[in-house]
Amino acid sequence: MQPGLQADQVYEPARPWRREGRHATLTATTMVTLQEHEVDVTTPTGPMRTLVFAPTGSGRHPGIVLSSEIFQITAPVRRLATFLAGHGFLVAVPEVFHDLEPRGCVLPYDQAGADRGNAHKLARPIAAFDADARAVLDHLRALPTCTGRLGAMGICLGGHLALRAALQPDVLATACCYATDIHKGSLGRSGDDTLARLGEVRGELRMIWGRHDPHIPEAGRRLIHERMTAAGVSFSWHEWNGAHAFLRDEHSSGRYDPALARLTWDLILELFLRRLRE
Repeated sequence: MQPGLQADQVYEPARPWRREGRHATLTATTMVTLQEHEVDVTTPTGPMRTLVFAPTGSGRHPGIVLSSEIFQITAPVRRLATFLAGHGFLVAVPEVFHDLEPRGCVLPYDQAGADRGNAHKLARPIAAFDADARAVLDHLRALPTCTGRLGAMGICLGGHLALRAALQPDVLATACCYATDIHKGSLGRSGDDTLARLGEVRGELRMIWGRHDPHIPEAGRRLIHERMTAAGVSFSWHEWNGAHAFLRDEHSSGRYDPALARLTWDLILELFLRRLRE
């Protein structure tokens, strides 16, 4: 049995997805080559450096905003972006602390970096995070290579930011991986109202968690599930026997789990291909 799986779960290797009819099916497809460029997205708190990863060649593609963890655009986050773009999406990755750190800053994966990032997420007003999401969504929609169909994804802090992006009415699909602070309402300078606003979500959510994550304990996950159910949100819920940061393939202090990462990517690709390529 693969590490991290329960006895009643079946492990299947991840394979590229292709859309056929109204369903996304696992079939052999070829990942496309990529191009990457950097833009400054205008926000109320100043220009926000954003990396855009895109398939090469002609054609139009759905857009996805990928929000990072507290360390900003690290090498693992870039790999997440290239993976999505390689499956036919325009992926925009903003610097989430663009008004607090120098342009291009990547916080180190150590205690000092974690302390600095955690302080930053409490220093910005929640409205600034929301305005940033709206600005990146608008940037993607305006690209001539974008179909106008938009999604969001995030990990850790970015998982919560992705859920905030899902409050925007034009976000059709959102994947949140071990999203922090939702159950506590503690994101931002004065806290957040994410749970209270769940009824505004119009798209489909895919919530993915690690059962051994100390940042989102069982009671916190249960609260989020109950509030989503009560709000009538369209969502699926997936809990692995994994830790926080199980997707991070470097500097994860032993928490990275490649088997769970492949299962998670299957779920994410199924969601985006089904909802964004219709």
